[in-house]
Amino acid sequence: MTTETPRWFTSSYSNNGGDCVEVAADLVASCGVVPVRDSKVAGGPVLTVPVEVFTAFVGGVRAGEFDTV
Repeated sequence: MTTETPRWFTSSYSNNGGDCVEVAADLVASCGVVPVRDSKVAGGPVLTVPVEVFTAFVGGVRAGEFDTV
């Protein structure tokens, strides 16, 4: 990925329920990717998503495209 250290954060919508993901948006400009990981397993695997794909996913979430109810 890069030698830069990701700065992880959890969404403010996460009410500390434990079922969260963290993202490191600081690598968008330098690498064009958004690393994503499980907040419960900080040392676990990291999914590296191209910024365009992550942006489309967030847009879909905001538009309710993934609502199951």
